[in-house]
Amino acid sequence: MLIKGYDCGPLVAGESLPARPGFWSNYLMAMCADAVGAERPVPEWFGDDGADADALSEILLDPGRWPVFRLPAADGSGVVVVYRNMVGDYGIDYLLTHPGRSYAQQIATWEGGFSGVGLTWNQLVHVADNPAPAAEGVEEPAARLLLALPLLNDMHCPESAHARLTAALTATGSPRATAPDTAGLLVAHLTGRAHHDRTWGSPLSGT
Repeated sequence: MLIKGYDCGPLVAGESLPARPGFWSNYLMAMCADAVGAERPVPEWFGDDGADADALSEILLDPGRWPVFRLPAADGSGVVVVYRNMVGDYGIDYLLTHPGRSYAQQIATWEGGFSGVGLTWNQLVHVADNPAPAAEGVEEPAARLLLALPLLNDMHCPESAHARLTAALTATGSPRATAPDTAGLLVAHLTGRAHHDRTWGSPLSGT
């Protein structure tokens, strides 16, 4: 696989992986770990068990195959998530595609913590709810929202964000009994680090 604008690594399509047991705990659990007074997060919060999480981790972190998750939107914008499995330089890179551009722009990285430019809640919802017809990538809105979620950088999330995130978690396998609490921890983590200035241009448009 080739991504114009991102010229490193043995990239492979990863779009089938979110449907496999163990994926969501690998992808989201670390963001639940820093809330004061919270329990230690476990894979079961995401409907997984430890064995599933360990098995999926080996696939996600394989230095010989870097999974890519594409979230193209109908207007030409979109998000691309890349597991950068470089030995000694592991991380998850977040790229944006822009209308009218032929290449993707890297805007953020997760390396035990987030650095870079994020998106507002409304921008995440736009990406989640507007898959590009016939384009290769993840199509299901709940999975699209959760894959883009680490980019959330908005102190002004609407109250509806918690309910929407809870629904996305249950749709992807999280138990109904624990999904609201998990959603709350994720929102608290992401909005706690937020510093998005609403006067900034939209990263999705390239402005």
